[in-house]
Amino acid sequence: MNETTVGGADGAGRASIDGATRGDGEPPTIVAEGVRKAYGDVVALDGVDLAVDAGEVFGLIGPNGAGKTTLVRALTGTTAFDGRVRVFGVGPDAVDPQRIGLLPQSFDPPERLTARELVAYYGGLYDESRDVEAVLRDVGLANDADAWYETLSGGQRRRTCVATALVNDPDLLFLDEPTTGIDPAGRRSIHGLIEGLADAGTTVFLTSHAMDEVERLADRVALLRDGAIVAVGAPERLIADHGGEPRLEVVIAGDEAAGSGGGEPGGETMGTGGEESDGEEATQRATQEVVDEVADGIADGSAVEVSATPAGLRFVGVRPEGIGEAVAALEAAGVGFESLSWSEPTLEDVYLRLTGEAYSPRAVADASVPASAEVVDR
Repeated sequence: MNETTVGGADGAGRASIDGATRGDGEPPTIVAEGVRKAYGDVVALDGVDLAVDAGEVFGLIGPNGAGKTTLVRALTGTTAFDGRVRVFGVGPDAVDPQRIGLLPQSFDPPERLTARELVAYYGGLYDESRDVEAVLRDVGLANDADAWYETLSGGQRRRTCVATALVNDPDLLFLDEPTTGIDPAGRRSIHGLIEGLADAGTTVFLTSHAMDEVERLADRVALLRDGAIVAVGAPERLIADHGGEPRLEVVIAGDEAAGSGGGEPGGETMGTGGEESDGEEATQRATQEVVDEVADGIADGSAVEVSATPAGLRFVGVRPEGIGEAVAALEAAGVGFESLSWSEPTLEDVYLRLTGEAYSPRAVADASVPASAEVVDR
């Protein structure tokens, strides 16, 4: 029963859907409340709530196995679930197929058809469809439209698949990893196409592991972990709340860096003055002396933290205007360096912090990963 409200749901990991109606009074395109799905003893979705506005690009991110594909199937009416989903005000299995475009992550059309024939075939499944040639131009396949699908490159195949999802001119477009295998120029073209569709009023539900893609395209992002949404909001808000501080990475000059350079990320493996320390304890003590000396050179009251890395030093909390002060502290401590690299936190940092996945080169090595995160929607 795809519209039965789950009784006794505790709301864990849910995103608030209050105030989802746009300022112009238009109701959300998608509303999901308490969506649950289990495969035997494995819980794929654990009480998911979300709302997606008309004309919004909504990004869904999360680790493999988090439940993203299952959620998309629930929203498109292709799997049974417990809870309530409304798409265009009706249950997902009652939506006019003309209004929805779907690009799954895995899509294997007949290989002995050309790109043009494939797009024309899928267009023929609808009462109305866009001009095939126009769709092929939109996805950058005009010059390869007569090549068999089996002879196309991976990126060209993916463009063909995107075209089949667009040919019915949908009001709601589900895209799962739309730019997988596509070269940088092609990715930029597809990104521009998605932005244009959203500007024209199409609602886009985007699932991707490319954090830069989601950060660029999405108006809001939901992070799904273990079947529950742990955070949702505009990318810039998620980054501000969970991404951490700007970082300045310093690569120490060769004769001052550790001889092995093989320590764990964030490990204190740097020697001083080119002298080899006798034993691990002496190395750590010498390293800490350098860290302390550089840290002492930062202005009193500064929130900047200094730590050692395999390549040199990391300053956390350095704003652009504070880079000169960090350089002065290095010089005052007699620490030579080969390069400096300053970066702001990104959506990838949010993802890594909230999922607890593998080390990010920009992440603080000993940063704790919260067991749960407050769901935000701003």
